[in-house]
Amino acid sequence: MHKCIEMELNGKKLTLETGEIAKQADGAVLLRYGDTVIFATAVASKTPRENCDFLPLTVEYKDKMYAAGKIPGSFFKREGRAGEKEILISRLIDRPLRPLFPKGMANDIQIICNTLSYDPEVDIDNLAIIASSAAVSISSIPFDGPVAAVTVGKIDGKLVINPSRTAQEGTELSLIMAGTAESIVMVEAGSSEISEDEMVEALILGHEEIKKIVALQVDLVAQAGKEKFEVVVVDDTPSDDILAIKEEYYEKIKVAALTKEKMERSKNLGKVFAEAKEKHNLEDSAKISTLKGVFDKVEREAVRNSIVTDGIRGDGRGIKDVRPISIKLDLLPRVHGSALFTRGETQALVTTTLGTSVDAQRLDDLSGKSEKKFLLHYNFPGYCVGEVKNSFGPARREIGHGALAERAITGVLPNFKDFEYTIRIVSEIMESNGSSSMATVCGGSLALMSAGVPTKGSVAGIAMGLVMEGENTVVLSDITGQEDHLGDMDFKVAGTKNGITALQMDIKTKGVTKALMKKALEQAREGRLHILSVMDESIGNARTQLSEFAPVITKIMIDKEKIGTVIGPGGKMIRKIVEATQASIEIQDDGTVVIGSSDKAASKKAIEMIEALTKDAEVGMIYEGKVKKIMDFGAFVEILPGKDGLVHISQLADERVEKVTDILNEGDIVQVKVLEIDRQGKIRLSRKDALKELGK
Repeated sequence: MHKCIEMELNGKKLTLETGEIAKQADGAVLLRYGDTVIFATAVASKTPRENCDFLPLTVEYKDKMYAAGKIPGSFFKREGRAGEKEILISRLIDRPLRPLFPKGMANDIQIICNTLSYDPEVDIDNLAIIASSAAVSISSIPFDGPVAAVTVGKIDGKLVINPSRTAQEGTELSLIMAGTAESIVMVEAGSSEISEDEMVEALILGHEEIKKIVALQVDLVAQAGKEKFEVVVVDDTPSDDILAIKEEYYEKIKVAALTKEKMERSKNLGKVFAEAKEKHNLEDSAKISTLKGVFDKVEREAVRNSIVTDGIRGDGRGIKDVRPISIKLDLLPRVHGSALFTRGETQALVTTTLGTSVDAQRLDDLSGKSEKKFLLHYNFPGYCVGEVKNSFGPARREIGHGALAERAITGVLPNFKDFEYTIRIVSEIMESNGSSSMATVCGGSLALMSAGVPTKGSVAGIAMGLVMEGENTVVLSDITGQEDHLGDMDFKVAGTKNGITALQMDIKTKGVTKALMKKALEQAREGRLHILSVMDESIGNARTQLSEFAPVITKIMIDKEKIGTVIGPGGKMIRKIVEATQASIEIQDDGTVVIGSSDKAASKKAIEMIEALTKDAEVGMIYEGKVKKIMDFGAFVEILPGKDGLVHISQLADERVEKVTDILNEGDIVQVKVLEIDRQGKIRLSRKDALKELGK
């Protein structure tokens, strides 16, 4: 039966519909907001996977190009594999929903979300989360939701819920957050150095609106919700013999779990497990698997208890301690800028490459065609964690981490109108033991300054963790991989001395309170300032000169009326210049010509060729030109690129000339003087006057 409910959200009607479309899906919801329509479905397998120790949830978000009245530009003229934007939205949907499915659930769950109609003024990220949550909530799939999401912007000093895309162009804050009625479960933000207090204020405002949207979904569930099926959780209670082994090796596991170095810890835990398996002659695969699970739980218990009870972490640090940091600049001599940033056992080799306008990334999506002049790419090869890993291009995690680091650094970049370069940062993770995305932020900031990019200041990032045991709650600074895996929160904060530039939070529990969020932000600020002080000792400001290997960008102005002359018919002239000089050339509508080349001589040659094309002939000037055409009455000579003048037969020599070809032939190079330029722009030339003036 068709059901439709609605509410007002920032002056627009938000509508949720179900029961009319895709009735065979377990849950299907059509969301409308403005002229944007998003469709989400949720389906789960009837039986759980066998021997599955994780939640097999997949989320697929896809733009449909017809939503914006566009035909895909690919060769096949249909939507292809997901682009980066679609992958990032898929991750945004996954992250707040995943923690709210029952623990131990192993049924395959697939959420598919598509934009069917696109209003360019509406931000679709938060709407995709709402539609997906609603689809799961009304389905028979067990789910501890609903979840809702909003975007919060800061425009003209005021916080605004779901600002239009036009308004967001000038916003100091772009925050998307998701939560339940009780707490916040996911945050993703980019900002222009706002304070921790301002961020908390934005989160409080956003959560109040989230509660209303959650209530709307609760109403939809009351009208159209299905009965939830029972989750079949495999009984993993260890047998008595396994429990006995646990008791026997309990202390050894604890000691191994608190080994300071990551690889040594893994080795020690492996030794304890191998010893127990061999001593008790375990060959049954089910018992071996159960024992492994028991040992993992002991490790979790040991690490968490040490943190909560003693305030000591697995690697021996205190709660707020940041791991030792080392920095090396300019490792790579031919690279425009490079930095090796090491924090504990996490290491990023980050490079900056400067390109010209032709290197900018061209995008074509629902919002239209655009150009991107700052790119940050993050690579996480298997060797950084001592593993063998097939390379099939960047995975979703790599794209997500790269986007976070890009967002963190964007706020300190120079205005591209003043700094004409395209900038690409690449982070190669060389070692990883937690917080590699934040190492990328630090290394990226250092590599930019190494390259001489005039940034507004240094940017550092830190990953915060959380351990909640009963009434005890501990916030951890600069978490390791072990603390990320065994803890309850991964909270990444990046910024400058003046404030936050990016924030990302994921919760493994059902959410965090505002008070806890405030505490984590303040502790992150303390850690960030410490890291920035170490970075500033290495390089406090951007270098005043670019690398000698970076392209030189030169601007010249030409008459707007001459733009067509420089481009030439079908782009013939500009292609000729590019081929001759290998320089990049961009001509703007106001007559600004931007020339880029790493070869100064080539850049100079390109400028000379452009100036020659735009230069006007002057009466009385002598030019060296090429004979282009012979006529009975004279010869046409090209004195400037694209500019011909006529040398009448009477102006070839002092003596009488019977035939033009007695003096000149096509292709000859000849000196001529401009006698006259008439109103139509026709040029009259003289060879004999030029020879006299030159003394020939």
